This record gives sequence, C-alpha cells and structure tokens, in this order.
Amino acid sequence: MVTAVRHLGPNWYASVMGTAALALGGAALGAGGLRELCTGVWALSLLQLLVLLAARALHWAHHRDQALAHLRDPAVAPFYGCLAMALLAVGAGGLTLGRDWIGEPAAVALDSVLFVAGTAVGLVAAVAVPYLLAVRHRVEPGQASPAWLLPLVAPMVSAAVGPQLVPRLPPGQPREALLYGCFTLFGLSLLATLLMLTLVFARLVTAGPLPLALTPTVFLVLGPLGQSTTAVGAFADLAPGVVPAPYAAGFGLLAVLYGVPVMGFALLWLALAAAHVVRARRHGMRFAMTWWAFTFPVGTCVTGAAALGRHTGFAGYHWLAVGLYGLLVAGWLVAASGTVRGLLSGELLAAPRPAPAAPRPVTVRTTSGAVR
Repeated sequence: MVTAVRHLGPNWYASVMGTAALALGGAALGAGGLRELCTGVWALSLLQLLVLLAARALHWAHHRDQALAHLRDPAVAPFYGCLAMALLAVGAGGLTLGRDWIGEPAAVALDSVLFVAGTAVGLVAAVAVPYLLAVRHRVEPGQASPAWLLPLVAPMVSAAVGPQLVPRLPPGQPREALLYGCFTLFGLSLLATLLMLTLVFARLVTAGPLPLALTPTVFLVLGPLGQSTTAVGAFADLAPGVVPAPYAAGFGLLAVLYGVPVMGFALLWLALAAAHVVRARRHGMRFAMTWWAFTFPVGTCVTGAAALGRHTGFAGYHWLAVGLYGLLVAGWLVAASGTVRGLLSGELLAAPRPAPAAPRPVTVRTTSGAVR
C-alpha cells in the first residue's frame, strides 16, 4: 500500500469534487425522486474523501521527496486547490443531502468542520501557488495552463457554500460576519481569476491547443463562472433578515445582473471547450485523470443555472440546468469508468512514463533548391 501511493498526486481530489458535484447538482434541480439517489452519491464522495485523505497522509509520511517534488512542479502544484474544494463540496453535500441519513446536528457539525478546513486550505493555496509560480517555478507565458485557476477558484467555492451555514449561527453580528466574509471571498477569487484567465486565454490563442492529455482542463474555466453565479444566488437567498434591507435588495439585484451575463459567457466557453475536446479525441486523446475536469466545472454551471431560475422566475434556466446536469452525468460516468479501469490495471498509480526522445531534425530540399 505504501509503495502504491508514491505517485498519488493532489489531482486525485478532483474525483471527489466531481462526485460531490454530481450529488449537489441533482439536489439543485429539486426533483424529489432524485434526492435519495443523490444522497447515496454524496455518501460515495465522503468515502472517496476519507480514503484519499488517508492515502495522501501515507504519501507525505513515506514519500516526502515525491510530495515536495509535486510542490516544485508547476504542472502539479496548482492541484492543491482541489483538496480545498473537495473538503468544501463534501461538507456542503452533507448539509444539503447527508442530513437525511446522519441527522441535522451531525450534518451541521460535518459541514462546519469541512468548511473551516477547506477555506483555510483554499486561502493558503490561493497565495502559495501563485507565489511558487513567480518565485520557484520560473514558468514561461506559453506554459500557462487552465489548472492555474484551481487554487484561485477554491475561495469562490467557500463563498458559494458558506451561506448555507448562516442560519445555523446566532442572529445579528455572527450571521452578518459570515455572509460578508463569503462576499469577501467572492471578490478575492473573482478578481484573481480574471487576472489568471487572461493568461490562459492568451496561451490558447498564441501558443496553440494544449497537449492532448491536458485538453480536458479547458473545461476548468467553467468553474469560476458557474461557481460565482451560484455564490451570488446564495447571497440573495440568505441576505433578507441578515443584512439591512437596502443591501439585501442589492444582493437580489446582483444575483440577476451578474449571473445572467456570466452564464452567457459560460455557455460560450462550454462550446469552445467542447470543440477543443472533439479535436483532441480525433487526434488520439486517451483517458487521463484530467477527464475529471468534465465534472465539477459543469456541476457549478448546473447550480448556477438553478440559482438564476429561482431569482428570475424564467423557466428557461431550469431547463438549462437540466440539460447541463445530463452533461454532468455523462462526464462523471466517463471519468469514473476510466478511473476504475486505470486502478484495476495499475496504470493510474504507476510512475509517469518518460517523455519520448525528440526525433532528429530532417532537412528537406525542395525542387527549387530551398532548404526547409
């Protein structure tokens, strides 16, 4: 077991995020018959989280050299944001769905612990990973990756799931503090994400498509878009009776005036990301753990569309959420089946294969005598 976890990276937390997103997305649709199934899916995400936390503890205890190498690798370090988001998503699922099985007090306690832990880890990652990129990793503009968004999106997940704990606090200042704190996390993550998103988009346009194995990470851009729309909807849900009336009404306006155009951009990016994936599949893209990018980001768009449906009253957003949820289910099935096959074969836990040697340059002389 100790040897098997040597190459277990922080990217594995994306599988927990994806499973929790499947549960939360179904809950957001409000279908009564779906709730029991979604509660079972949440329980699976909790089990995944516990197993991965134990495996990663073994990794740090027995393979510290490899763990430190992950931190020094600009392609791996950003995935530490996944740990924070996995904690937050499972905690939110516990209060939304798990309370049906474990009871309200246990669900509140679980969500509170995971919210505090996830928020703390997310804030550390949001500072540490960009710092490492600037000071230690020495990356070039052409190396910009959508994965760089992961640590910056983690505080946005805190902003989106934190408001459901507001009613569990004493009235007055404690509730205001949590709601304003979540709004602060929203702004922190949003502005940092906008800065990083320009680098990612510039890399796609100027340096060409991502390597085949990394192509699914283009879907990660949907995460901050859908999650921020979910967050402003949650603020509007909880603000009445918590903050003064003018501000409560302002949160309601923000939910619509911010959410509608951002959801429009999310749909545009979804089409762009799908086009990149179709191209990569035609060029031979095989399964990798990056395929979990098809789950959590899409799940945030499901909850975002559902929030817009609540606050606008427009049925189109409900059906958009249903359609996106169908896409989420398909993405989860593909990613989960590929992961199970990879675990059974041992391929996913094996050491990374060395990069193939670059072919020797070939000089070609054309009929005109020019050399190329």
